[in-house]
Amino acid sequence: MSREADFIQSLRALATHPAARGLVDDCAVLEIGSETLVLTHDIMVEGTHYLAGSDMAEVAWKLVAVNLSDLAAKGAQPVGVLLGQMLGDDDARFAQGLAEVLAAYDVPLLGGDTVSGTGPRSHGITAIGRATHTPVPSRSGAQVGDAVYVTGTLGAAMLGFEALRDGTGADHAAYSRPQPLLAEGRALSAHVSAMMDVSDGLLLDAFRMADASAVSIGINSAEVPVAESARALDCMRWGDDYQLLFTLPPDVESPVPATRIGSVEPRGFAPLFLDGEPLLNPEGLGYTHK
Repeated sequence: MSREADFIQSLRALATHPAARGLVDDCAVLEIGSETLVLTHDIMVEGTHYLAGSDMAEVAWKLVAVNLSDLAAKGAQPVGVLLGQMLGDDDARFAQGLAEVLAAYDVPLLGGDTVSGTGPRSHGITAIGRATHTPVPSRSGAQVGDAVYVTGTLGAAMLGFEALRDGTGADHAAYSRPQPLLAEGRALSAHVSAMMDVSDGLLLDAFRMADASAVSIGINSAEVPVAESARALDCMRWGDDYQLLFTLPPDVESPVPATRIGSVEPRGFAPLFLDGEPLLNPEGLGYTHK
């Protein structure tokens, strides 16, 4: 296992509250009276999650967007965000981007904390949402016989990253200013058996969904919508697309535009099958912290 997976495993003994969902989901789901809150927290680090020298307005946009994408995968309506910010030379530009993304999705900033430090900068957002449907979708509900779908096109963020890295002047918005699919998540939440956003790569996230659901997922690569057909496998392994991966019972049509890419099958000796070939190990299927 990766260092990240090892550490998360060590935390599971501490995360015993039902809201934690055993740390096998992207969000905590907390029932308070008649309300169900959905909470998530993501961190971005310079040099790991964004290129050094990046426009900090775009870093701020992406920081908020990736957290809202987690809420989207739960069909949640955002209530607000808390910011954790390591200060730097371009905080005014960061604040400008923060204002833009919060206005675009009508999400209030509720508070947070700032620190000074040395070395690579880090930034964190805690996003709070309100469930619009219960039970709140999880990545662990996929059922044998379900169809597997994904929204949008995969690999657009990869091409955007390469354009930004190489300075080609090509459009890089898919990477630097992703669009969380909040409306689509709400529309899907009453129908899906399982749902998650594609943040670490389609293959890795499908592997995780299958593992959490104790099933196998079979994907037909020819059906996967990719941004560059000659690099289809790269498109399926690269993260940052923030599309929605979900499963539906066979008699249910998707209420949002999406592409069927496979099926849920009884658990075999591998969680994931790509064109019939078993993928036994998540290593190399997408992005993980080493």
